[in-house]
Amino acid sequence: MPEISRFFGITIKMFWDDHNPPHFHAFYAGDQALIDINTLSLFAGQISPRALGLVLEWATIHQHKLLDDWHRAVAQKPIHRIEPLR
Repeated sequence: MPEISRFFGITIKMFWDDHNPPHFHAFYAGDQALIDINTLSLFAGQISPRALGLVLEWATIHQHKLLDDWHRAVAQKPIHRIEPLR
């Protein structure tokens, strides 16, 4: 599962052959959350509210890049890294 970004102890990854809806995985402190890229909402897993807020802030800024990476992953093409939240 390629790493897309890392910030404030949060790691963002995306599987090459993952299921719909388009989403990414956020990992923090042993927890994992799946975030829908289209709605920018948590739809599976759990993560601390603070970390979720940071992830959603980052995803809002980079939503178009995340969708592009999703389409690249589905097509088995290399995924681009996305700059971290600062």
